[in-house]
Amino acid sequence: MDIISAIIKGLGTSRIKQIDLFRNNPIEIQERSFFHLIRKASLTEWGKKYSYSSVSSVREFQSRVPVQTYEDIIPWIERIGRGEKNLLWPGRTRWFAKSSGTTSAKSKYIPISSDALSNCHFRAAKDTILIYLMNNPSSSLFRGKALTLGGSHKIGQFSNNILYGDLSAILIENTPFYAEMKRTPKRAIALTEDFEKKLELITRTTVNCNVTSMAGVPSWYLTLIKYILSYTGKSDLHEIWPNLEVFFHGGISFSPYREIFHSLIPGNHMHYMETYNSSEGFFGIQDDPSCTDMLIMPDYGIFYEFIPADKTDTDFTPACTLEEIETGINYAMIISTNGGLWRYIIGDTVMFSSRKPYRFHITGRTKQFINAFGEEVIVDNADKAIEYACKETGATITDYTAGPVFMGEKSKGTHEWLIEFEKEPADILQFTESLDNELKSLNSDYEAKRYKDLNLIRPVVKSIPKGTFHNWLKSKNKLGGQNKVPRLSNNRDYIEEIYRILED
Repeated sequence: MDIISAIIKGLGTSRIKQIDLFRNNPIEIQERSFFHLIRKASLTEWGKKYSYSSVSSVREFQSRVPVQTYEDIIPWIERIGRGEKNLLWPGRTRWFAKSSGTTSAKSKYIPISSDALSNCHFRAAKDTILIYLMNNPSSSLFRGKALTLGGSHKIGQFSNNILYGDLSAILIENTPFYAEMKRTPKRAIALTEDFEKKLELITRTTVNCNVTSMAGVPSWYLTLIKYILSYTGKSDLHEIWPNLEVFFHGGISFSPYREIFHSLIPGNHMHYMETYNSSEGFFGIQDDPSCTDMLIMPDYGIFYEFIPADKTDTDFTPACTLEEIETGINYAMIISTNGGLWRYIIGDTVMFSSRKPYRFHITGRTKQFINAFGEEVIVDNADKAIEYACKETGATITDYTAGPVFMGEKSKGTHEWLIEFEKEPADILQFTESLDNELKSLNSDYEAKRYKDLNLIRPVVKSIPKGTFHNWLKSKNKLGGQNKVPRLSNNRDYIEEIYRILED
């Protein structure tokens, strides 16, 4: 272990003890976080509206404050953007994270308070590194530099004093000087708005660096890695960065990308560590290398509630706390945060695999699913089925999306999958059959609808040319940052848009 890593590990001993403590008992910490949030926001306009000063329990809080969507808080966001203070959180909020989790034309602006930056996002970054070092005692992480593929930022549309940008750009802009010394490329390049220009600049300035880690969204890093390999004429990323040892990834499931990353970074010396970081907050860290699920982090100034994902449209479904969750249930997550979000439904769905400790994985989005025929296919099903089909056929993928093919007068319903393969399967029909069979094994509703082809026939899988999803996102001005290809849709809008791209 290098000297800096050893120092960080030594200084982090007390923090590791705290993490060990809430691995098995985060409930007390959650309660403490809840009352801290309520007390601190009691004199804000929102806190006065809901009489936070007299809230004495979580149940009382839930009975007073309704669950909020982004549309519900837009008037508050607009006022904060005009420079008003003490609205949702004490003080003036200077930063907004422009959330682009889907290809929807509407952008969301999530307030990022100074408390959220320091006590949530940056604290989580330190914890991620500390947990990694504890799990990898021989690490030489700080002998080299961390490669950053950030978003961009610009003066916001609200006022000249309010800035907005991708969350990654906000974090880069506010990174302490000592962390800046261990990052590559320089801030100006990392924040370049033109993604294709950024690929070129990052490549030219980093191929001769000693890169030991990467952090970001797998799909965009895959684009960068392929660009770098093409630029250098190499086939293995370790030929360029022999000391590269870890990829801290998040934003989307790593499952569909696992094989292609292993082919581009072969060998047994590369580590992969998942985190759950979003514009709204930092929620989880993969603390055990032998388990792909993440540990929920209860002391980042976030109070968690959960509603079964299939009940989000029901006004009378009570939300449960972390203490009340059950394993194996697909939940929509609701958060109250030190950024000023209150009972905010973020749109992600999660499932807990254990309660001691509380570990979970992301299953998808509340608006990304296929249920045109009662099959209730979620993103988690799709990712796992794609991964299985790839293993069965030797294929690797770059990206995919899927949607329904609705019943016609003389035709039955099905699902259509548009897949951009890095390595085509030898037999596309075998790939389709493997995908179909794995979906049946994962989802009893899908299996029932597929029974004897009575209601739903075998899916249609279409291989589309390389670069199609890149061109589609580019047409929407959504290259790079935290933009992602939506996995599933309950209509054909995305599929038809992609077909129009292919026709041009």
